Amino acid sequence: MTCAACSARLEKVLNRQPGMQANVNLAAERARIRLVGTADEAAVIAAVAKAGFSAERVDSGTREREKAEKLIAYRQESRRFWIAVALSLPLVGQMLFMFGEHGQHNELPRWLQLALATPVQFWIGWRFYDGAFKALRGGGANMDVLVALGTSMAWGFSTVVTVFGLDQYVYFEGGAAVITLVLLGKLLEARAKARTSEAIESLIRLQPKTARVERDGQWIEMPVEALMPGDIFLVRPGESVPVDGEVIDGASNINEAMLTGESMPVGKAAGDPVFAATTNGQGALRCTATGVGEHTLLAGIIRLVGEAQGSKAPVQRLADRISAIFVPVVCAIALVTFAGWWWYSGLFAEALVNAVAVLVIACPCALGLATPTAIMVGTGQGARAGILVRNAEALERAERITVLALDKTGTLTCGKPQVTDLVPLAASRDDALRLAAALEQNSEHPLARAILAEAAALELPTVQNFRAQPGHGVEGEIEGRALRLGSPAWLGLADDPTVRGLQQAGKTVIGLAEADRVLALIAIADALRPTSQAAVARLREMGIRVVMLTGDNAATAAAIAAEAGIDEFRADILPGDKAAVIAELKNGGGLVAMVGDGINDAPALAAADVSFAIGAGSDVAIEAADLTLIRSDLLGVADAIDLSARTLGKIRQNLFFAFIYNVIGIPLAALGLLNPVVAGAAMAMSSVSVVSNSLLLKRWRPVVPAV
Repeated sequence: MTCAACSARLEKVLNRQPGMQANVNLAAERARIRLVGTADEAAVIAAVAKAGFSAERVDSGTREREKAEKLIAYRQESRRFWIAVALSLPLVGQMLFMFGEHGQHNELPRWLQLALATPVQFWIGWRFYDGAFKALRGGGANMDVLVALGTSMAWGFSTVVTVFGLDQYVYFEGGAAVITLVLLGKLLEARAKARTSEAIESLIRLQPKTARVERDGQWIEMPVEALMPGDIFLVRPGESVPVDGEVIDGASNINEAMLTGESMPVGKAAGDPVFAATTNGQGALRCTATGVGEHTLLAGIIRLVGEAQGSKAPVQRLADRISAIFVPVVCAIALVTFAGWWWYSGLFAEALVNAVAVLVIACPCALGLATPTAIMVGTGQGARAGILVRNAEALERAERITVLALDKTGTLTCGKPQVTDLVPLAASRDDALRLAAALEQNSEHPLARAILAEAAALELPTVQNFRAQPGHGVEGEIEGRALRLGSPAWLGLADDPTVRGLQQAGKTVIGLAEADRVLALIAIADALRPTSQAAVARLREMGIRVVMLTGDNAATAAAIAAEAGIDEFRADILPGDKAAVIAELKNGGGLVAMVGDGINDAPALAAADVSFAIGAGSDVAIEAADLTLIRSDLLGVADAIDLSARTLGKIRQNLFFAFIYNVIGIPLAALGLLNPVVAGAAMAMSSVSVVSNSLLLKRWRPVVPAV
């Protein structure tokens, strides 16, 4: 594909086929196609061929093959470009000696000009004829049509003048220079486009090719592709982790910066997870494989980044609509220019030159590259910083967020509650803790885990007739005693002064009761993340209204919100009711975002306009939200919004550059104020300027949290 008209036409052809839903990306040179019903891969490839292109299914080896093919093609195009330069320089150079009284006598012999220009026109420029033929055969028109038509008109007129010895100027240098300059633009564009995918390439290069695997008590070197879940592998000091796994024994520090953007190494010991492509420190780790091949966190990131880079932002719809009709409109303008100038001046040559200038300046390349190149660089930079973007639409919406709802546990707080107080009332401390832990032993709730951790040294009794009361607590029989464990309000302790005092200190209080007698109060606290206050302050500076959602009572919620710097909160919210709160916030106007853990908060995340999953470590979290923040840090939300604003800013700038070249250039060419050679140079530079502007996004960096 050579320009936006190509990608628009191919997308239209594919979407017309029964059972196909296609999205074609010019910059990535990819088509993502959803097949419905009886449509199959062969039908897709046949439809692409009918449109004048070729295609193959992307697999694990496609990227390497494509890189090799592009390198060969780039070298061939470079050789052709320098040959074109050598042939065009004498034609362009003679123009320097043609000014003055005897200028026409200083020009090269016209037969020599014809001999120099013809190879440039039909050998070097064959790619334009080939592309134009395929486009026209497929029922459309693209940049190749404009270049082939414009330069052929200049060459054809000059050839007629030369063959018949007519007393007219010739324009061999115009056609040759335009083809040479367009080739230069394409070479520069290819180099720049290659840099837009550097982020995903660097991720792919990180994963090691081999792993040391335990087989029958021996350590053997194996290809990473051969590992299976459950295999035992060894990570020596300084090596990269080959696949996702869990530490069996050993202790070390692992640099996870490539996943999280966090430069500080993370301590690892038995039971801790490790991720593919992260770098081990000084200790050796013996691990069991939990995720291999396409099921590693790294593979999920690469897949998600690739999908995001191939998606379209809504802002691109305008460019798509314009590119679909662009070339026919330009051809019509060129025809009107030719007729108008011939009628006005009576000079066929002058009319021809101005029409050629119109055809050459009007290239839709920049229009097609404006959005996808910025998206590719932006999502790549986000991945390096631990911000995974599901699609371009989510990235575009993020900059317009006006309300941000935050789940408290695991988002504002560390997500690791600990028992801070145990107040015995009608039972000893150990007995109350033993009974409470027994009731919670089958629960995965963070508060339950805190109680179980506190009672780790105690032997827990058996529970009978266990029942959970959603939003209130749990109850069951232990050693013949009917017990309840849950919220103070459920136990009739809502106004108890001891409970109030603990809650006002920002602690969650749970009561243990037997019948109507309260045996003990347990206070649990979950500390704020070190960066939560700074993140909330930064979000508010961005003009975003921050709302905390929590299942805690109002007193505890107020204390935590005040500590975090949040003015607005919703307390006593059950997990299933968070989506209703999001709907209420959306009714107030503006764009509402939700930040949660990506699993328990799935209904609320789905209800929000933009959803963030914070602290990812699994495929489930990656699949649950529009944007996934691998680093467990709320500052990542502010970084994602900033990245969205920067990326959308670049897209707007690119679209401005793409349009301004044509808005200014086409009228100038039609008015006879633009030489075809200058038009060719401007057209070549339009694409280069757009891609280069997108590459400036590589300067974006996330805010580094203060230590």
